[in-house]
Amino acid sequence: MRKSSLRELASLFGRLGLTAFGGPAAHIAMMQKEVVDKKGWMDHRHFLDLIGATNLIPGPNSTEMAIHIGYERGGWKGLLVAGACFILPAVLITATLAWLYQKYGHLPGAEAWVYGIKPAIIPVILGAVHPLAKRAVRTVTLGVIGLLVLGACLLGLDEVYAMFGAGAVTLGLYLSKRRLNSLAPLLLQAQAVNLRVFLIFLKIGAILYGSGYVLFAFLDRELVAKGLLTRPVLIDAIAVGQFTPGPVFSSVTFIGWQMGGWKGAALATLAIFLPSFVFVGLLNPFVPRMRRSASFSTFLDGVNVASVAIILVVCWTFGRSTLTDWRTAVIAVAAAAVVFGLPKVNSAWIIAGGALLGYVLALL
Repeated sequence: MRKSSLRELASLFGRLGLTAFGGPAAHIAMMQKEVVDKKGWMDHRHFLDLIGATNLIPGPNSTEMAIHIGYERGGWKGLLVAGACFILPAVLITATLAWLYQKYGHLPGAEAWVYGIKPAIIPVILGAVHPLAKRAVRTVTLGVIGLLVLGACLLGLDEVYAMFGAGAVTLGLYLSKRRLNSLAPLLLQAQAVNLRVFLIFLKIGAILYGSGYVLFAFLDRELVAKGLLTRPVLIDAIAVGQFTPGPVFSSVTFIGWQMGGWKGAALATLAIFLPSFVFVGLLNPFVPRMRRSASFSTFLDGVNVASVAIILVVCWTFGRSTLTDWRTAVIAVAAAAVVFGLPKVNSAWIIAGGALLGYVLALL
């Protein structure tokens, strides 16, 4: 299969960066529809393997998926182009809002539009999970493990423990059948204020597992608790991350601006995303080898089925907090009718339609 041109990668991920609302699960759903269903750049199983790989390393999952796809389609240049084009729109929008916030002390209103986006996102995620689930649950054992992960995460188990636990259990069952006596190793091997900003966000980007909500807990501990940022500003940064497209981690652009102006914003953004580029560049070449190795492949099967279960948990949690009245229910049903009735419709149009419908219904 031919490699993609850098222009193709820039066009795709630039567009996704402008239209991908709703957090990592929704972003990955949109990538799956574009990369697997429409362009045929890879099959569902390999796409699922890449999801599993992103869950094995720290950092923002949807950004790492963009970087993985870029690396596979265009090498190191593709890695940089896909990742940068996916991140850049959110960073520029967030930086503009950060400047306005610093200048005027409040955020421009956008709640009426966000109202309709959130319920429209849920069917988009479910539409992408369905084909991935069919390929992840290839045996009864994997199905049982997936259900156990789903239940455990709904009860509050940390998703990182669930992911590695599922992989370990699946591998353990495989090895017990093979009656192996030993287990091979499984792990692959400025100004003062701006320097401090860079180091804080570099550390967070290098060690953070989990969703954007976990990021905000880290930021509260690293910045608010140490008196570097006020909690109201952190809450406003969270709001910006929710109603702007692209990765939620772009919230740090807003925070960096409040701490050190445009230089602080640039350094915070570079620091939070830099580890993801490095980790993906090092891990990606090993994903096909992991699939060819019987032991690694079995471990990856467990991680993959756990990934699907965790996406469903995210969707369930998101739905409980979003579907709060008849208007949001109408938007969700309408979006589901389009997702499953007209599967060729681009997800961006579904999101835009949800925003417009939400704005209209909010006036009633």
